[in-house]
Amino acid sequence: MTLTAGQPAPHFSLLSDENKMISLTDYHGKKVVLYFYPKDNTPGCTREACDFRDNITQFADHNTIILGISKDKPNKHQTFREKYQLPFTLLSDETGETCIAYGVIDKKNLFGNTFLGITRSTFLIDENGIIQHIWHKVKVTDHTNKILTVLTEKKSI
Repeated sequence: MTLTAGQPAPHFSLLSDENKMISLTDYHGKKVVLYFYPKDNTPGCTREACDFRDNITQFADHNTIILGISKDKPNKHQTFREKYQLPFTLLSDETGETCIAYGVIDKKNLFGNTFLGITRSTFLIDENGIIQHIWHKVKVTDHTNKILTVLTEKKSI
C-alpha cells in the first residue's frame, strides 16, 4: 500500500536515542516532520540532520517537531546526535516494520550488490496525525527549505 497525503500516518512506537519508547501519538497537537534516512554518520545523512538542526527554530515557529528514523541502534543514534548536537529525537527501527509501513524500503545497488534499504523520504504530518505532504527519494540539498515553504503555505491558508 502506498501512502498519500490526506491519509492517517501509520502508528509507531520506537526506541529513541535516549532509550525511551516514543510514539507518534506523543506529538498530538504538533506538526511532525518524520524523516527516514539510511544510516548515521554517512555524508548525506549527516548533512540532512545538520540542515534540520540549523533550521530548528524555523520549524518550532510553525509548531513543528523533527523526528528522524533509521535502522541504526539507539546507542549509535545517541553518539550521532551528540557528535552533531542534534536538537531533535532519532528513533531506531531495527526490525524495519515502521519503514515498511511508510513504504520507504526499496531495492538499492551499491558496488554491484543489490539489497533492501531505506530510501531517503520525509512525511509532514499535521496536528491530528494526518499526512499533509510526502517527499520520496529526497535530495538533501535544499530539502529543509522545501519543507519550510510547504509549512509557510499551509499556515497562510
